[in-house]
Amino acid sequence: MDTKAGPNWPAYSYVPGGPWPHPVASPAGHSYGRVWPPTRPIDPDRWRESAEYAEGIALFNAGYYWEAHEVWERLWNAEGRRGAVAELLKALIKLAAAGVKAREGRVGGVVTHLTRAASGLRAVEVEAGPRLLGLELGRLRRWVEELASHPPLCEAPREAAVVRVFAEPLRPE
Repeated sequence: MDTKAGPNWPAYSYVPGGPWPHPVASPAGHSYGRVWPPTRPIDPDRWRESAEYAEGIALFNAGYYWEAHEVWERLWNAEGRRGAVAELLKALIKLAAAGVKAREGRVGGVVTHLTRAASGLRAVEVEAGPRLLGLELGRLRRWVEELASHPPLCEAPREAAVVRVFAEPLRPE
């Protein structure tokens, strides 16, 4: 799975209250007027073939938390918001939202989203077993729980276009 930044990625990762325009609502936003192709559910046995899932992972790893959230939300909706894959995507959405909150400097929001992500991951482990979509769920859950107990703070200025808050990347295998 290719998780490197794409050449057509936005010049900034959106952070509410930051200097950058809202990607969708503002005519100056990086995704204003963009029409997304239909998103298909992920076949858990063929997750490597999901370009959207790979894009979400790559965006997250590069510090594009709002944008990763948007990609994973489209996938979550395609899954019908039910089942193990949908629950895993929801946990990843919460993880990305924690990155946005860290960029905003809202520690309470970081902890809330990380706690919800960990809870979702625990539920997915029970339903689906130890691995799903290439992720080792117990390891991921423990990492998220550790982050929740020691929330990352974003030291970069709000004007920074893209900032990685989480040092450890997601590595589906």
